[in-house]
Amino acid sequence: MNRETPELYDAIVIGGGGGGMFCAFTTANRGKRVLLLEHNERLGKKIEISGGGRCNFTNINASAENYLSRNRDFCKSALARYTPWDFIALVEKHGIAYHEKKLGQQFCNGSSRQIIGMLERECQESGVRILSHCDVQEVEKTNHYIIRTSRGTFQSDALVVATGGLSFPKLGASDLGYRIARKFGIGVTDIRPGLVPLTFQPHEKDFYAPLAGVALPVRISAGNRHFEEAMLFTHRGLSGPAALQISSYWDGNSPLAIDLLPDKKDSEAFFAATRSGTTALQNLSKIWPRRFAESWCDRNAPEKPLASCSKEEIERLDASLHEWKQSFAGTEGYPKAEVTCGGIDTGELSSKTMESRKVPGLYFIGEVVDVTGWLGGYNFQWAWASASACGTAI
Repeated sequence: MNRETPELYDAIVIGGGGGGMFCAFTTANRGKRVLLLEHNERLGKKIEISGGGRCNFTNINASAENYLSRNRDFCKSALARYTPWDFIALVEKHGIAYHEKKLGQQFCNGSSRQIIGMLERECQESGVRILSHCDVQEVEKTNHYIIRTSRGTFQSDALVVATGGLSFPKLGASDLGYRIARKFGIGVTDIRPGLVPLTFQPHEKDFYAPLAGVALPVRISAGNRHFEEAMLFTHRGLSGPAALQISSYWDGNSPLAIDLLPDKKDSEAFFAATRSGTTALQNLSKIWPRRFAESWCDRNAPEKPLASCSKEEIERLDASLHEWKQSFAGTEGYPKAEVTCGGIDTGELSSKTMESRKVPGLYFIGEVVDVTGWLGGYNFQWAWASASACGTAI
């Protein structure tokens, strides 16, 4: 081959995260020559920190209901054709011990490095060529896709964009995928941080700061969407599963409704102690951390014994317990966001193959697409499913 002619591959995958690796070996297993490009020094850096270092690699309950997208139906085809049980079978094939934590979430017993190692082995065994520390500088299309990088120029018949979103910029996140899409005239929806902690209004930070570290079960709602999980106070606002989940649905302005006693709907039964002369603080301290009970009652509850409260006062107390309205200044942004909401417009892609409808041979998979999962392994399952759909189609 002429030395000035770039090496030709059947497919080049940009992005060595979970979806990129999965797509690369799926494609190579079908007899294709595949090049995987990763700009970091090693593959799977986001996998490494996931699930507290144990990688919540899928969720057995994954369905379209667990995803946000302008087109809620788009993800159905890929999710149906590559299920959580398919990925679990791959994990078992590699002898990786795992367990279900809660709500269908599957975690490694050991380290998230086991999942990275599994994906790397699959790539090696299928003959994928991997180039790390490789920055993509320019992408063009002539008869082939031409990819100019810091490690040379390559060409391919198919190009897969698996670059992820903007979350965790310290791990090398960039807008490359969106730039490639726009270069080829492919639409990108509005993007924003998802699964991200919420921040209190400036005038409320000092009041809530002493509660940092306090966690309690709540039911948190935005519009008609709600989640019933743990909420955690931080020095800046609210985190924990409940806050992270609802952040993806929050409009950025409206107050959120928080039920602080989701398992105690009957206020009269809960406050039956009114007959014994106890206060709201005495009752709530039995089920909440003491410092939260004191802080909340200081703002919302009468100091007198509940037996002395009128029916109207008890009703107001009950309403504030079950529908605490709290406004927020914003979120902690991409540095603390687990995902990016929005992305490549699904109307531009085939739901069966992830291929662009207007640019043949150009594919987008994983987080870069406008499909965002809930917390709990759903985003990994979308990565595997969309990568499988793409890799089997090339």
